[in-house]
Amino acid sequence: MREVSAGRCVLEPQVAAHAQEMFCVLSDPAIYEFENVPPESEAWLHRRFKLLESRGPADGSEDWLNWVVRLPSGQLAGYVQATVSREGWAYVAYELNSQYWRQGIGKASVKAMLQELSLAYGVREFVAVLKARNFRSRALLLSLGFRDGSAEQVERHRDEQDEIVMVLA
Repeated sequence: MREVSAGRCVLEPQVAAHAQEMFCVLSDPAIYEFENVPPESEAWLHRRFKLLESRGPADGSEDWLNWVVRLPSGQLAGYVQATVSREGWAYVAYELNSQYWRQGIGKASVKAMLQELSLAYGVREFVAVLKARNFRSRALLLSLGFRDGSAEQVERHRDEQDEIVMVLA
């Protein structure tokens, strides 16, 4: 993994040393309006980031690529991540602290990640799975060219009925 310029920010490969600062970023309750919960502790987040530093499971079946989003001020705003399959597609996800919403930071970060995944990892299809009510994420993905997945894609990638699958190919 390498550092990626995203114009308004930089994507740094995520490591366990980011846990302390990211714990504050990810403790924002607004992030969890539609799903999940904040990390339970800084120690838990450190262990999670340490695991993700392996960049994939021991069997080599996929790559786990995680970047923190660093602003010009030096502060962290959130993260972008991808699980890259050996078949040329990737699940993508992102989270930003709510104080950075609607400023173009999320769009710039996700766009830079998509370009890096395409160029450096050969990804040809990007898949995002999100809660149907998550209008902010849906709008961001639409602005990047994602579209609702086909029935087959939805069947293959959706885990829960209240989720939608969006695809960029």
